[in-house]
This record gives sequence, structure tokens and C-alpha cells, in this order.
Amino acid sequence: MRSRTIIVCLLLAGCAQAPVLPPTAELFRDELFAAPSQHIDASEIFALSEPMQRYLEVEVETGIRAKGVRQALIDAVTQGRLKLKYDSETTRTAAQAFDARAGNCLSLAIMTAAFAKALNMNVYYNVAEGDLWSRASDIYFLNAHVNVSLAQRLSEARTRYDAATLMTIDFLPGGEITGLRTREVDERTIVAMFMNNRAAEALVGGRLNDAYWWAREAVRQDPRFMGAYNTLGVVYLRRGETAMAERIFSRVREREPDNTRALANLALALGRLGREAEAAAVEDQLARIERHAPFYFFQRGLAAMEAGDYPAARALFQKELDRVPDYHEFHFWLGLAELQLGNVPGARAQVAAALENSTTRHDHDLYAAKLQRLAALRR
Repeated sequence: MRSRTIIVCLLLAGCAQAPVLPPTAELFRDELFAAPSQHIDASEIFALSEPMQRYLEVEVETGIRAKGVRQALIDAVTQGRLKLKYDSETTRTAAQAFDARAGNCLSLAIMTAAFAKALNMNVYYNVAEGDLWSRASDIYFLNAHVNVSLAQRLSEARTRYDAATLMTIDFLPGGEITGLRTREVDERTIVAMFMNNRAAEALVGGRLNDAYWWAREAVRQDPRFMGAYNTLGVVYLRRGETAMAERIFSRVREREPDNTRALANLALALGRLGREAEAAAVEDQLARIERHAPFYFFQRGLAAMEAGDYPAARALFQKELDRVPDYHEFHFWLGLAELQLGNVPGARAQVAAALENSTTRHDHDLYAAKLQRLAALRR
């Protein structure tokens, strides 16, 4: 039987092909959760702050006559004084991303879209999906990548959509999204994704009440977005409401029979309910879809490190890198295994790769400090 792991979707925009009925009250158990620690309001996500409005007037509108509105906006966002940094730790509103000069791909896409809408431009949202996994504590995330495409001003557009006239702004290098499936989604899905991210971040931070209200609102904003249901189910699992969790994961399975995140969580819930035969059947279905679970070799590598079997650990971490070449944590642990085996140059190379591929300030600082210590070694 496969290892059962709680999995939360992060930035996954999986829409059902068949019509999905709006959520009913049976999905929500508000009485089990305290009020959220902050106000949840979808209207704040794209709202322009006064500093953003001033930036439009100074950096964008002054360049419109020479460059045109789209190019002026693109230059102001990607080449202007913002000097944006990629940071996947927190999902920010447009105003928060602008103030921090940083954000994950969703936050930076939202900020760009907010500027574009203020300039009366057509905005299209694109989601690239693939097997991009990450983890925080005991929660595993399937990531998707978001960017925005800009068309002409609404008053200038002759048709609703002409791919040849779109200009896309992307905040990740092109190589990182090569080969991923890309499709357009509408803005309510982007709003649901934002709230689902906030729910996942609350889960990582141990704020279960907040996680519930963010996931609940994500479901309400876009009932087609199955990632929000999955996150809501995980919240119920953490609260000990296993029957509610099973009901939600089963709903996702009905809409998306091959949704591996929901299947893994459903098997976990069924097992906790003592329905072992059903859990085993779901595990078998999952195994047919996905030969090895995400982080399968990595977890075995960690066990080998703990047992002092560093050659085995090195081989297992390398297997994960063969599947996901750019994930920072795999490089880092491979570097630790190389260090234990006396290969200091190999350790330096792997930790440097971890530093290059880090996506949060915390990880960046951790790897930078480790690399500095490795640089002092003479072996």
C-alpha cells in the first residue's frame, strides 16, 4: 500500500469538464471554527492603493505616448523602479505585492492585472499545470504557474480574443515552464486560487480556523475549482471531522476521477474511518495513475540519511532530481549526502543549485549560510 500523505493543492486550477452544481450548505460547518483573524474580502485582491495609482501616473502614463499603453505597462512592471523579486512564501494582494516589491507568480500576475484594468485593457489569465510539487512541514503541494496576457484597450479591441495580438508578462524564466500544459482561466478562478493559497498558507502556519474560512470562500468564489474543495477537506481532516472530509474528497473524485491529490486524501480519510477495503481500492486506483507518490524517493533518502547509509541516500536524492531537476530541497539534501561522503566540491555544487532554485527568503538565507560554510572547507 502506498504511503498516505495529506496533500493540499496550491495554485492548481483544475476545472471540471461537466457542469458542477453550486456548493450547498452541507459542505460547510461554520460552527466548528472560530472567526477568522482577518477580514476576507475578494474586492481587496485587485484594489489599487494610492502608491499604485501614483506609480501609474508617473511610470506608465508618461510613457504611453511614445510606447503605447501595453508596452508602457510592461516596461514599468518588468524594467522600471519596482525591481520585483519572486517570493513564494506568501500570496499577496495587488497592493501588498506592490508594497513588498515581491510575490509569487499569482501575486505578481494579480498586481499586473490590477494595473492593466485601471488602464482599461483586456486581461487574460493563463495557468500552466504539471507535476510541480513542493512541501512545507507535513503538507505537500501541487503547484501551478500563473501569468497574464494583455490585449488592446477595451475601446480599441476589434474582437474579444486574438492570440496574435496578445502580449504575455511572465515572472519566471521560460525554461521553468517549458512542457507544462497551459490554458486560459477566468478571473473568478484566479480569485479562488488566491483564497485557496491563503488557506494553504494558514494550514502551514497552524491557523486552522483561518484556513477554513479562506478555503470556504474559495469554494464560494468558484464552485468549479476543485483545488479549493481538496483544501477544505484537509482542513476537516485536521479538525478531526473525517466524515466531512471523506464527503468532500468523494465529491472531487466524482468530478475529476484522476485527481491524484483528492484520491490520496480520500484513501487517508477512508482508512481513518475504518473502511479499509474502500481505502485499498482507492490506493490501487491511485497507483494505476501514479507509479510513485511525490517525494517517494526523497522520503526514502531521508530515512537512509538517518540510518547513516549515505551512498543509498545520494542515489535516492538523485532519483528525485531526475524527476524534478530544479527543486531546491532535493539539491540541498543531495549536497548533504555528498558532504557526508567526503565530496566537498559536489556538496558545494548541489547547495549552490539549491540556492539558485530557492523561492523564499528563508530558504535563500539558509542555503547561502550553508554555502558560505562549505566555501571555508579545503577538501
